[in-house]
Amino acid sequence: MQTLRVRTPRSVLLTALLAVVVVAGALIAVMALRPRPDAPAATDPAAASPPVTAPAEPSCGPGPCDQLAAQTVGGVPVILLAAPTGKFAQLRIGTGQGAVVDLTITGMGATLSKESLRCVDGASASCLIRGDLDGGAVGDVVVNRGGTWRGSGRPYLADAGNISLSDVTGDGTADVIVVRHECPGAQSGSPKCQAAPVLAEVYDLAGTPIGCTKKYTSPSQLKGWPEVRLTKPELRACP
Repeated sequence: MQTLRVRTPRSVLLTALLAVVVVAGALIAVMALRPRPDAPAATDPAAASPPVTAPAEPSCGPGPCDQLAAQTVGGVPVILLAAPTGKFAQLRIGTGQGAVVDLTITGMGATLSKESLRCVDGASASCLIRGDLDGGAVGDVVVNRGGTWRGSGRPYLADAGNISLSDVTGDGTADVIVVRHECPGAQSGSPKCQAAPVLAEVYDLAGTPIGCTKKYTSPSQLKGWPEVRLTKPELRACP
């Protein structure tokens, strides 16, 4: 007996082949989309950015600062800051955090006020920080040299009531004028010294003495008092 072969219709074969191709393509796509074991993880933009840090609040010793005065010299802002107790002060120069110069005169007992800051522009910009002390005045001088602000490293004492900045020598740079009693052998602030004649002694910004005026019976006799104004010809050797 002859066996009959049943031939599968061509349309069925084509359909089955197409199904295999579709399944294979899907498997390939899935494998392509799976992350590779050695591929680095995507970077979180927020994690990559550096943290934003708020600017530090100015501090005067162990506590906060109060702003007493502010000026601009040579286009640079200068701010006088002091502790509420008055026992610590600093000068903040420039924008942002800027340069900070600690002041020593409050440690001597000086009292600062809104009138304590005086700045003068020039070849070397400078600022005087002046405080009241025992009936007179004491001051720190801060100088800009080559873009760097530094303290003079010494306080100026004026037992006759005033310290000021003025270009006495005419070289385009301020000088320090200190009004004091001329009382050799007597203690500064004593009744004997307070009754003695007064004069103005002039220093350059490095603290080197330049000269003195003649003696006067009262500080008010000095030209421009209380902001004394002098010229170099008015100076002579100090007593």
